[in-house]
Amino acid sequence: MREPRSSRGRNGQEWRMGMVHQPVQGNIFNIQRYSVHDGPGIRTVVFMKGCPLRCKWCSNPESWLSAREMYYDAGKCIGAAACGFCLAACGHGAISVNRDSGKVEMNRGSCAEGCLDCAAACPAQAIDVYGRLMTVDEVLKIAEQDSMFYARSGGGLTLSGGEATAQIGFAEALLAGAKRRRIHTAMETCGHTPWSHFSRLLPGLDMIHYDLKSLNEQAHRKFTGVAPHLIKDNLERLSRSFEPGRIVVRTPVIPGFNDTAGDIAEIAGFVASLGIRHELLKYHRYGSVKYGLLGRVYELGQADLSAERFAELAGVAARYS
Repeated sequence: MREPRSSRGRNGQEWRMGMVHQPVQGNIFNIQRYSVHDGPGIRTVVFMKGCPLRCKWCSNPESWLSAREMYYDAGKCIGAAACGFCLAACGHGAISVNRDSGKVEMNRGSCAEGCLDCAAACPAQAIDVYGRLMTVDEVLKIAEQDSMFYARSGGGLTLSGGEATAQIGFAEALLAGAKRRRIHTAMETCGHTPWSHFSRLLPGLDMIHYDLKSLNEQAHRKFTGVAPHLIKDNLERLSRSFEPGRIVVRTPVIPGFNDTAGDIAEIAGFVASLGIRHELLKYHRYGSVKYGLLGRVYELGQADLSAERFAELAGVAARYS
């Protein structure tokens, strides 16, 4: 029996037996070009929304939810007297005016989930949205603009987030499209995902950056919201299913969480037993301002990690390399 005839229309849509099949879409909150910290060479990093962890130090809190998300930057607000469009657009009573500053304030508890009418009405972009639906072709079109830099530097495309495996269908299609275009591919992952997701992505990956934050269950649950068991088990399976030389395990060193010599020694020893390269990342607060924009609290406050302490812990890890 012959297969039904099909053809492609605009935007890569496939028509089959009179029905249109929409192209795969992903929810993207940023695409960063010319990156040199997310794999070899010069890279284009695609940041995807959705993550199963809630790390207290996360520099991308806008990635946690899989849906589009509103944020408010009071510094950009031009005031209700001069504007006020968001007040008229909001039909849920979620926006009021601060009597002292004249700027609007958000009552997120009254927001209708997914409404975002206020963001569409704001001319100053003080109210805006994290997250945009994009097709595989739209993302790859941006990535291909830098193909010359990839060729010269050994760079390529990196999937990040959030957690790329949280949008498994889109991630799989995006990696497959990149490979067809002969673009080097990498993925940054927290490791907390079903193994079946990893197995689907491995054929399309040239390199994996794998986060291993702690092996202490109590601490891991307190600081990330989940236990470390699945993450550890997946890394062991990955070491047997993917060339260890193409895996880099990274541990962010976080004050009060995993910043003791014992913590780092335990992690480094485990990684060394798998024959995988291990790196430490120094704690920073670069993303802390985003918490306020999202109406959240950055729980680590003014926590800090000195350069001397980080160097000491890096020396501990180096003993196992």
